[in-house]
Order: sequence, then C-alpha cells, then structure tokens
Amino acid sequence: MQMDDMILVSIDDHSIEPPTMYEHHVPARLRDVAPKVVRTPEGIDQWVFQGEATSTPFGMAATVGWPAEEWGRDPGTYSELRPGCFDLQARLDDMDANGVLASMCFPSMAGYNARTFAEAPDKQLSLTMLQAYNDWHVDEWCAGSNGRLIPLGMVPMWGADLAADEVRRLARKGCKAISFLEAPHAQGYPSLLSGYWDPMLQACVDEGTVLCLHIGGGMSLIQLPPEAPADHSIVVPTQVMVLVAQDLLFSHIFKKFPTLKVAFSEAGIGWMPFYLERVDRHVQNQKWMPNDFGGKLPSEVFREHVLGCFISDPIGLKMRHEIGIDIIAWECDYPHTDTTWPESPEVVWGELTAASVPDDEVHKITWQNACRFFGFDPFTQIKQEDATVGALRARAAAKHIDTTRMSKHEWRRRNEAAGIGVIAG
Repeated sequence: MQMDDMILVSIDDHSIEPPTMYEHHVPARLRDVAPKVVRTPEGIDQWVFQGEATSTPFGMAATVGWPAEEWGRDPGTYSELRPGCFDLQARLDDMDANGVLASMCFPSMAGYNARTFAEAPDKQLSLTMLQAYNDWHVDEWCAGSNGRLIPLGMVPMWGADLAADEVRRLARKGCKAISFLEAPHAQGYPSLLSGYWDPMLQACVDEGTVLCLHIGGGMSLIQLPPEAPADHSIVVPTQVMVLVAQDLLFSHIFKKFPTLKVAFSEAGIGWMPFYLERVDRHVQNQKWMPNDFGGKLPSEVFREHVLGCFISDPIGLKMRHEIGIDIIAWECDYPHTDTTWPESPEVVWGELTAASVPDDEVHKITWQNACRFFGFDPFTQIKQEDATVGALRARAAAKHIDTTRMSKHEWRRRNEAAGIGVIAG
C-alpha cells in the first residue's frame, strides 16, 4: 500500500455553524427568539440566545487556513474564516483536498454538551432550539453531504428522560451518535456512576446509539496552579479521559448495559496500554475489593465497549496490539488548532509507517473500525476506488482547491468582497 491508497474517515471534526442555520428549522413565530449571530460594537461576531451572549465561535476553534503565528483565543468574524469552517460545499472541498472521505462534526456554538441551551433560563424554548439544531445538523449539514458526514446529535442536560427522548427522536432520523460530557459531575450534573443517566443510556442501547465523550468539559476535575499557562488547557484534557475510563469500568454501566458503545473523542490512545495494564493488575491483586467483571479482565470489558481516537499518536500506534487493534480510530480535528489539515495523509502515513503497521491494520485504523463502530457505510454514494486519498485529492486538484495559508485579514478582505460570512453590524 502507498499513502494515496489509504481511505480516511475522521470521527472528530467540528462545524462552525452558519449564521443561517435556524432559518429553515424553527416555526416562523419563533425565529425572532432563535439563537442568532450579532456583530458587537467592537466588530466581533457572537451568538446570542435568550438575551445572553453564548459564545464566540472562533479563536482556537477555527484557525484552519491561518498561519500559525495568528493562532490564539481571540474572537473574530465569520468573514475571517476559511469558508470550509461553516459552508457545506467548501467543507467537502476541503475534505477532498485533505484526502478525507467522511467526517463526524461536533458542535461549536452549543458546546459539546449543549451548554448554550442548558444554561438558558427558558428550558422549553431551549429544548425547541436544541431540537432545531439537531434537525439542521442531520437534515441539512449531513443530508446535503452526499453521504460523507456522519450525523451526531446533542441531548438536553437538564433531564435524563428528556435526553432519552432525544436519543430516540434522533435515531428515527437516522442519527445514531450523540455528543455528551465526558465527566458530567465536573460541571455540576449527576455523574455517570450515579445511575441518573440510566434512561438515556438505555435509549442508547435500544437504538444502537454511540455515546461520544469529547475531551474538554472535565478540566475542573484537575486542580491546576493559578499560574498555569494556556498550554495546560491543551495538553491536560486528554489525560482527564483516564478518570472517565475509571468511572465507566468501575461502575454499574457496562454490566447493566452490556451492548453500550462509547467513543473517546480526541483523547488519544497512548495512555491506554498503561491504564489497561494497571486496572488488570489492580483487580487481580486487590481480590478483597468487590469488583465483578463477569469473569473477564477490565481490559477485556474496555475493549468490548470503547473506541479510541487519535490525531497524532506515534507511541500509541507502536503499542497498538496492547491497546487492541480493533478499537483504534483516526481523526482530523478540522478546523481546530490541532488539525493536521491539509497534510493529514502525510502525517498519519508517516506514523503508520514508522510503527510498521501492515496494510490490513492500516485499513482498520483509518476507516474500518470507525465505520463498524458507528454502523456507517462510507460507500453508499461513492465507489471504494474513488474514495482513496489519491482519488479525492485528484478531484480537489481538478477543482483548483487552494490550500494556501493566509492571514485572517486577507481572508476577511477576500470573503467580504465575495459576500461570504458577512454579518451586519
């Protein structure tokens, strides 16, 4: 196999939702109270819902296409972004240029756990707008992708029964994955161990829905020094997933829900061999403790339920058999600062080659494991021979897709001249 023969399916990317997302998904009588983008007097585009500014969907979340010197946390405008952040056709073109066949996109303006809606006072209006968000994501963003975007919904965090209902509603729409807080107790919700979320977990099992736990929401579980630099908030979150794995394994969850599937999104895989070795030794050594894994080791239970996900993880790939070759998947993380776009094939191929990964295992890691886990057929609209890195990049070249990095100021000049991403002041 050569690099151009790979097939890439990314199970962790992000949409920067377009300002028009609610136009076709809420009744006319509610359009005035739907979330909307406004331009502040300071010239910043900001989402507003129920009278409160909820997020500025830029900064580190949408730096793709900018030179690295301009990356940071500063808010900005839609017109400063590479259009693939928020425009569907431009996103598909950028996937072609990167040789990526399919992608799963986590939310931005709502937060991974729908916090925009959970923190607003009018919960009935919040539920309506959360469902409208999901409708936009499934019926417009994904449905318009010609089978290349894997649907991922959100659930209301203010009620387990409401969350279960939304899991079932999404499943009827063909969406079999939800984004959820990796450690809900870190943000004041009942923990995964508490039993509170059992109705939602039962709905996931009934519908075959994957629980996707994205890093980032559990940072409060770690007491950082007050002098901690911003680097901590980028490096440390992957390690929080060790605490999440512990919660899942040493609780009722996998015993009570033996077919539950959980994806660890953007958590990396290099930590897994040590953790799995440690919990196995713990259970074998601490026989006095009342742990019951059904005659299995904790590592075996972990491999039955969990899918790991990495952007770049040379050590994890070298230790792939200690992890489990069938529970490793790949991601691109477009359009965040961690993304490898537009050199993703070069990066992952270099790591796979350095780890001497054979062809059959390459396919498992780059697309087969993810597609099996999420029940996604990547070849419904495209032949397999046309889905490779080489074939997709050839299509992008024929369309003259430009991957040149440009200053946000140059993006703004070009986009505003073309009427792209322009928000009235």
